[in-house]
Amino acid sequence: MSNLSSRLLQRLDDVVRVPSVSSTAPELDMSNQGIIDYLAEQFANLGFSCEIVPCKQAGKVNLIASRGTGPGGLVMAGHTDTVPFDKELWSVDPFCLTEKDNRLYGLGITDMKGFFPVVMSAIEALDAKAFKQPLIILATADEETSMEGARTIAELGRPRARAAVIGEPTGLKPVMAHKGMMMDEIRLLGQSGHSSDPRLGNNAMEAMHAVISDLMRYREELKSRYQSSLFDIPYPTLNLGSIHGGDNPNRICGHCNLQFDMRLMPGMHLEEVRADIRKRVHTIVDPLGIEFEHAVLFNGVPAFFAEENSELLETAESLTGHAGISVGFGTEGPFLQQLGMDTIIMGPGNIDQAHQPDEYVSMDMLEPAIDVMQKLIVKYCEPS
Repeated sequence: MSNLSSRLLQRLDDVVRVPSVSSTAPELDMSNQGIIDYLAEQFANLGFSCEIVPCKQAGKVNLIASRGTGPGGLVMAGHTDTVPFDKELWSVDPFCLTEKDNRLYGLGITDMKGFFPVVMSAIEALDAKAFKQPLIILATADEETSMEGARTIAELGRPRARAAVIGEPTGLKPVMAHKGMMMDEIRLLGQSGHSSDPRLGNNAMEAMHAVISDLMRYREELKSRYQSSLFDIPYPTLNLGSIHGGDNPNRICGHCNLQFDMRLMPGMHLEEVRADIRKRVHTIVDPLGIEFEHAVLFNGVPAFFAEENSELLETAESLTGHAGISVGFGTEGPFLQQLGMDTIIMGPGNIDQAHQPDEYVSMDMLEPAIDVMQKLIVKYCEPS
């Protein structure tokens, strides 16, 4: 049987039971209003002032819950959405907390709705005390798809505090760096015609062949320009993921589309990379009389690197006994860092469990997480 508190288990069950799937497929996408309303109620009961901040997309909302005032303080942040799921691949109900073999199962239990009950448990022992500096809980929408929630918050310029912890599943190891990410599409339009006479058309696939060759040269240029031993793959990557063109072997290919993704190193900027690619493609296709359209599939998230001599990173390393690590997945960290906060990513659970059937968190990771989060609150919010 679990030795975790019944209140913690109940709250974990509560957050799992409220569906909040975000997806680029409209038929799967849903609002996160329900889970935001639940969190607002819970944090209000813990003495927080709660503000619900809508995104541009209907049904997508964020929560800023604050307790205490002052120029310093701490933000504890997480996203409230989950990825879609294949129910037939789950051995348990995705929307019901299931305890088995010292694990807690449920959709979002690790990535990352389960972080909020952990924070509530950390706060409760301090509940009767006033904070000399603010503790701010930030719960966002659509991290798994567009990151619109974090973008909305960044555009507002708040919340602001001295430091911010994003509770993504890192095995309770502080993350000091991750790569950026973008997904784009190159669309070329030529002229179809009978394949027996190339003069009748303008082959978009042949033009794309030249574009792909140049993208591969560009990839090598970036690889030589940006290197960091912090990452297992110590250079930026460009993956040619999907290509579609033409409609028949005996017709000149009139259109061809290429989708690709890039993982950017710290120091690389999304719009600069996109501008480079657009310029290179135009240089190739314009003389050929091929029309070119550049489509953004995912706006992207910048690379993240903790600030130099980060006090928060040093504190987290001391509390956990783990040196700062680098990871391959993207987070909302850059958006909070843009607001001027000393930011790291650290939370319970393992990223290997994210986006998987039978997602779970190991129960023995929760109490240490509560302890670490409580000590961070004490340091940065100074409860009296």
